[in-house]
Amino acid sequence: MPIFALVLLFFSASMHALWNFLLKNAEEKYIAMGWQVILSGIFSLGFIFFTGLPPKEMWLFAVISMILEAIYFILLCSAYSDHDFSLVYPIARGAAPALLVLWSAIFLREQLTAGGYLGIAMITGGIIVIGATTLLQNKSEKPHLRGILTALSVALVISIYTFIDGTAVKNGPVLPYGLSMFVMVPFVTTPYLTRKYGWGHFADMWKKKHGYLLLGGLLGLVAYMLALFAYTFAPLSYSGAIREVSAVIGAFLGWRLLKEEMGGMRVVGSVIVFAGVMVIAVFG
Repeated sequence: MPIFALVLLFFSASMHALWNFLLKNAEEKYIAMGWQVILSGIFSLGFIFFTGLPPKEMWLFAVISMILEAIYFILLCSAYSDHDFSLVYPIARGAAPALLVLWSAIFLREQLTAGGYLGIAMITGGIIVIGATTLLQNKSEKPHLRGILTALSVALVISIYTFIDGTAVKNGPVLPYGLSMFVMVPFVTTPYLTRKYGWGHFADMWKKKHGYLLLGGLLGLVAYMLALFAYTFAPLSYSGAIREVSAVIGAFLGWRLLKEEMGGMRVVGSVIVFAGVMVIAVFG
């Protein structure tokens, strides 16, 4: 695994975790997520005037990715609305790398080393251990079947759009492709949210939190663009797994800044995840 790819993915994971940390403080998380998508799209539209549009052979990839990103966003909103997001989301983040390995092996013919498979398994297992602490802290709440199915659906969508994007940028320019996809996504997600919640909620949040919304839009854009650059020269299976380090960083931020409990299991899970990254770095 190239060291530079590890650096890019760690920065990407850190920015993604920071945005999710900001999201925890939002009273209406789905509205904050909607603003993040809109603002990322506006920033991308500005940048695309300098980068130009992607070549026509990449447009199909961009459109499919845009549709999948929109589905991912709507599924997340559904999870929040069901009040079981915090219980089942780690399942999604843990299962996605395993599915991505499958797609990469079948369609990209990626051949991983034994150490690489071990590292991915450790990252997946560590994330699930971190998520299990939430279940233990909410003993009165049992994860509903609908929530678990939503989490698995999110995992499936994450793995597919990561595969689509990774395949695209391995065969074409990163910036025009990524920016074009970000420009398109709000055209699907914004009508869904405004129809469901109304423009009034968007306007109220902008008045109260426009500074952190702007920061979130920029973080979301830069985080994913860094990941796309890593996909161009690193195995997609490894890259998708390492990017999930954001779950560990997010747990750490919650512990240090929000005074959330960081019990023994979360520490163990974090150690397993970072050990998995080191295994990939050395033996992948």
